[in-house]
Amino acid sequence: MNPDWRTRYELALDAAHKAGSFAMGHFEANAAVEWKADHSPVTLADKGAESMLRTMLLGKFPNDGFLGEESGSTPGSSGYRWIIDPIDGTRSFVRSVPIWATLVGLEYKGECIAGVAYLPAMGQTFRALRGDGAFRDHRTIHVSAVNDLSEAHVFYSSLSWFAKAGRENAFLNLLRKAERNRGFGDFYGFVLVAQGSGEIMVEHGVHAWDLGALIPIVEEAGGRLSAWDGSRDIERPDVLASNGRLHQAAMQILAQP
Repeated sequence: MNPDWRTRYELALDAAHKAGSFAMGHFEANAAVEWKADHSPVTLADKGAESMLRTMLLGKFPNDGFLGEESGSTPGSSGYRWIIDPIDGTRSFVRSVPIWATLVGLEYKGECIAGVAYLPAMGQTFRALRGDGAFRDHRTIHVSAVNDLSEAHVFYSSLSWFAKAGRENAFLNLLRKAERNRGFGDFYGFVLVAQGSGEIMVEHGVHAWDLGALIPIVEEAGGRLSAWDGSRDIERPDVLASNGRLHQAAMQILAQP
C-alpha cells in the first residue's frame, strides 16, 4: 500500500470525526439557516466544520489541493486534492433528521482513492482506501448479489431533482421496474448500496463534493458508480451507483426519453 495514501487516509478519518463532532454540537440546536444562490441551505455548522477540515488537512499537507462546498477550490502542486462536504444532507440537518454526514474524499492525479463518510447522529463511519476494501466501522461491507431488476431496491433523494432536469419519466420508469424504492437521499443511498442494503442509487443535481468520498466506498465494496451514460466525471450532475450487476440495465432505462 502506498504510504502517502495511507497517511492521508488516516488523517481523513481523524479530520472527519473531529469536524463531524463539531457539527453534531449544532444539531437540533435551532442553528440559523442561510440560503445560497442555488437555493440550498447553509448553517454555521457547515461553515465551521469545513473551516476545521481545511485547517487540519492543509495544515498537514499544504501542497495538496482543496475543494469544499462552502469555501470553493484551492489548487495544489502535490497531485493530491481533498474533496469536502462538511454536512452532506444539510436539509435533513436543519429539520432534525439524523441522516447527514461529514464527507472527506481524497483524489490523486484525478482518481478518487479514499473516502470517509462519518454519520455523527447515527454513530457510524463508512470508509474505503483504494485496494484496501470498504468498511462500515470495522466491518467489511460488500454490495449485494441481486442480478434481476425486478428484485432490486432503488434509492434516490427527491423526485423534484429529476423533474427540474426534465428526466422525470426516465426516473419513474426505473422505479416501476424495481421491487421497491426508497427516498434515502444524499450520501445515504450510496452507502446503503455499498453495504448491500439495496442495489441502485440514482440522482440528478449532484456536485463533485457530493461524490468524491463516496466513489471509493462504492467501488471498493464491489459496486460501480458513473454518470447515466457510463462515463466517469464527478463534475456531471447525473449519477448512478449500483451493485454492478444491474448497472447496464439501469443505464438503458435512464437513457430513454
